[in-house]
Amino acid sequence: MKHIIGQVFRSGKFLVGFVMFMAIVLTVVIYPLFIKDEPLDIVSRGTFLPPGIYVNVYDSIEFSPRYTLILDEAAARRIASKLSHEDRLAMQEWLVAMGVPPNKIDIEDTANLLELWENTFDPTARIPGMTNADRNYYIRLNSALDGLLATEGATVAAVNSETGVLEEKDVIDQTDYVNVGEVPNIRLLPLGTDNFGRDVLTELVKATGVSLTIGFVAGIIATSIGLVFGLLSGYLGGFVDDLIGFLNNLFTVIPPLMLAILIAFSIGQDQRGAYTVAVVIGVTSWPWTSRAVRAQVISLRNRDHVNLSKLSGHSIAYILLTDILPYIASYVVMALILQISQGILTEAGLSILGLGPRTTDVPTLGLMMSWAMIYQAPIMGIWWAYFPVIVVIAVISFSMNLMNTGLDRVFNPALRE
Repeated sequence: MKHIIGQVFRSGKFLVGFVMFMAIVLTVVIYPLFIKDEPLDIVSRGTFLPPGIYVNVYDSIEFSPRYTLILDEAAARRIASKLSHEDRLAMQEWLVAMGVPPNKIDIEDTANLLELWENTFDPTARIPGMTNADRNYYIRLNSALDGLLATEGATVAAVNSETGVLEEKDVIDQTDYVNVGEVPNIRLLPLGTDNFGRDVLTELVKATGVSLTIGFVAGIIATSIGLVFGLLSGYLGGFVDDLIGFLNNLFTVIPPLMLAILIAFSIGQDQRGAYTVAVVIGVTSWPWTSRAVRAQVISLRNRDHVNLSKLSGHSIAYILLTDILPYIASYVVMALILQISQGILTEAGLSILGLGPRTTDVPTLGLMMSWAMIYQAPIMGIWWAYFPVIVVIAVISFSMNLMNTGLDRVFNPALRE
């Protein structure tokens, strides 16, 4: 056994796949020990917050000391954040459409561009070919440009509780800065939030763990069924072989995913927990394992050691477990790895179709993809809502296929160098 394990871990492909897979597993295990937030907790009232560090504005004004920093490019960056190059081109297009000569428009001269815009822009103007969406964009842009070149600070005012009059409380200069470490409330959202305002990273880690659980349960069930049927079919032959072959053909006629869809749909949303979905996937994915094991057993059942065991009067169960199973154990492990990977992919497919685990229970990778698609994240360019999920699914599948290829090179004599 020690020699076999040493051979396996000397396989470069297996080792790379194993390291990738264990990195994901360790992340799933360790992350909740430090970040104890519930994965489905709503942390923001807005949807699809972009990745970043979020600092409480109230705390940064009221409870954090202010420092004065003179940064040369601060004003330019402030303007660029509100007026991008695309916005300048759009303003130029509007001004030309309103009759301003193109030679008087310099999109790089911010002061001149804003002056022309302020003197020309009319939200009620109707320009031929302009859609309502375009007009609304210009209205939003006009609101964002208000006071863009102002150099005075922002006034913080509050209502006097006695007189009811709005009174100046503070002035925040453009050169005022706070140390992020001194702000009481800060939230790091490395992957932003989803359509419900939930932390995508926390949700992704939990979803990965649930999807791995579904994959393992489905893989064990499918491999166990396929192993039992394959052993019996290959060793006994005759009527048993014909019956199991009929079941194999029956399950093969209908694609496993389609069969899983039909079963999951018949169960109903309220009864579809993670383990229920795993069982559905497992009981519909065993045929190819059964056929592969049957072929291996047929090649072994007439070996000398098996015939000797028969002559010794050993039972069928004993022969299968001690004389045949050890010789195909490596193949069974490889089949299990592929079944786990297939189970994760099948769950993702079912969830995208709305037939995965119930959405109020736990997240899965497929459910996260489903939510992103329902709320049009790909169309709006909200990459953090779906791209990390795609990466995790791809890495899991790739790592498990690498491990399977590495094992195949170790145990398959035809592939040994």
